[in-house]
Amino acid sequence: MQQKVIVFGGGGQLGIELCREFERRQWIVQRFDRHMLDITDAPAVEKTIAEADPQVVINAAAYNQVDIAESEPVLAFTINALAVRNLAVACRQTGAQLVHYSTDYVFDGTKGSPYIETDAPHPLGAYAVSKLGGELYAGAYLDDPLIIRTSGVFGPAGMFTPRSNFPELMLRLAKDGKPIRVVADHVASPTYAPAMASRTADLVERGIRGVLHLGGGEPISWYAYAKLIFELAGLEPSLTPTNEREYRTAARRPKFSALSNSKLESVGIAPMPPLREAIADYFQARQHVTAHRAV
Repeated sequence: MQQKVIVFGGGGQLGIELCREFERRQWIVQRFDRHMLDITDAPAVEKTIAEADPQVVINAAAYNQVDIAESEPVLAFTINALAVRNLAVACRQTGAQLVHYSTDYVFDGTKGSPYIETDAPHPLGAYAVSKLGGELYAGAYLDDPLIIRTSGVFGPAGMFTPRSNFPELMLRLAKDGKPIRVVADHVASPTYAPAMASRTADLVERGIRGVLHLGGGEPISWYAYAKLIFELAGLEPSLTPTNEREYRTAARRPKFSALSNSKLESVGIAPMPPLREAIADYFQARQHVTAHRAV
């Protein structure tokens, strides 16, 4: 019998890749985006999951406006934490496996080296607190959720999603022709959505549970990341480094939030591709999409 998966947040950068990956593996995929179902509506979530009766429920939906969350923390917590409770309760009632995505922002960035799963969380703002809340709710209602922490997700679907992604932001700024300043004192591990989707499917099919880090596997400053994007795009805009002191934001952010994939690789999951390779693949996919839209 074919297995079935529900993907919430199926219209986002990661959600689109998850649907493609599971379909490629011959799963029955049922996709929901925020216009189709509001995961903060507990009765609707319960009814949907009960009627579909899937083996796996994946939550790729999230409120990820880090700075705006400081002025609307209740909304951020409702979507990133309380809605996860809704999913966890519904999964417990049906016996479905819950896969939930969290973030590197649950850490405060003071460690100075890539975070592993046993490092203690210390969120710095409303968004980060809400994401940690989602992890706690998943674990409170289920014995074996799969919680995947990631960092700076980017994928080809970011060309069309409202929130876009960092490569698209850099390309837009370069097109505007104005000087670009990017922080050089904040380090993350940008993660390529198609590679992330395939490794998520591997984890699911191997029955691996618990908290795992699935980042890009390469610590890099946002400034160095921007330089790499422009190099591979063949662009030479005016790009200069800045720092946290000069570029103040409403939310506090961890200065070094890169994630270690050592646990992921120890359970037999393939390493993530090098960032240069992932960005090159991104541009190849982008070129393919652009060419087909022009026809």
